[in-house]
Amino acid sequence: MSKDAGAGRNVTLKIPAELYRNLARMIENTGFRSVTEFAVYVLRDVAAGGRLEEGLGGYRPGEIRAIRDRLRALGYIE
Repeated sequence: MSKDAGAGRNVTLKIPAELYRNLARMIENTGFRSVTEFAVYVLRDVAAGGRLEEGLGGYRPGEIRAIRDRLRALGYIE
């Protein structure tokens, strides 16, 4: 975990602008007030499982590996 990610503090998570725009359109007319609020909701839901398991959320094993590889390449996991 980054030293900047202390308890009770917020950090910046960078995502591609196109993804941000797509998410903004997706949450229109929902209870979410912002893309950030939606992203936190989704990430908390995923994190509640403790780790990415095979078959999580209907993902195939190859998709889980691709997600892990991408997160590793971005420096989010080791």
